[in-house]
Amino acid sequence: MDTFLPAFIMGFREGLEAFLIVSIILQYLRKSKNESLRKYVYYGTISGIVASLGIGGILYILSKAIDKMDQVAKLWESGASFVALALVTTFIYWMIQHGRNMVSTVESSVSQNLSAFGIAGVAFIMVAREGVEVAIFTFAGQYAIVALFAGITAALVLAVLINHSLVKVNLRILFNITLAYLILQAGFLLGYGIHEGLSALGSMNLLSSESPLFIKAFDLSETIFYHKEGLLGLPLYVLFGWYSKPEILQFIMQYLYTGSLFYIWHREIKKEASKLNLLA
Repeated sequence: MDTFLPAFIMGFREGLEAFLIVSIILQYLRKSKNESLRKYVYYGTISGIVASLGIGGILYILSKAIDKMDQVAKLWESGASFVALALVTTFIYWMIQHGRNMVSTVESSVSQNLSAFGIAGVAFIMVAREGVEVAIFTFAGQYAIVALFAGITAALVLAVLINHSLVKVNLRILFNITLAYLILQAGFLLGYGIHEGLSALGSMNLLSSESPLFIKAFDLSETIFYHKEGLLGLPLYVLFGWYSKPEILQFIMQYLYTGSLFYIWHREIKKEASKLNLLA
């Protein structure tokens, strides 16, 4: 249950963006009188979904095989976390830079690729980017598949309702909330990767148990802040990636990373506000 909410929000956020991107492409083709290319959007979308499922399947099989080897499994989880983190960080930075102008960004890409192959390629890349990211993030974070697909299904329903103008949603607020949550989860993924990596190196006797790297920043595991069962610790763990007994390295890197991304986001918001003030 403690991984349901992160998995649901991850699936919802990435799914909604992918579905809305497809909707933007279709609407642009309709406005520009290029509706004959619509079928290639669907070809590209289906190919992107298949590619994402294929990569997800490979990762699933690999993770199940590695899970049988305890020491290797910890290294796998640590390494997968860092790979996922690199991809998610790239995505987060792109969203901070361009997310506010998603419609114009997508339409610009489409306008530069008005051909059967080009349109299919744009749809494929944008859908596959979201899908591959979800696949890697999911298996690195050991997220529940049911929760993930529940989030994607909810995103599909909302995207259809929005596309048919049946509901009105402030997408900027929605994306800002989910982007903030994604930053927190990415920070947790970094902390998780460091913790599992240190644990693996210790169990393989590559790091001494006396190493300063194992020194805890604090230990609240006997209090209500215990991240697995504590009255406050468990919800904090689910919502914000809280850990009740982190190593000093884990604690510093996790919150330094999170704080840095929030600072970059805040700086971009101020920069945009300054431009708007100048134009006014």
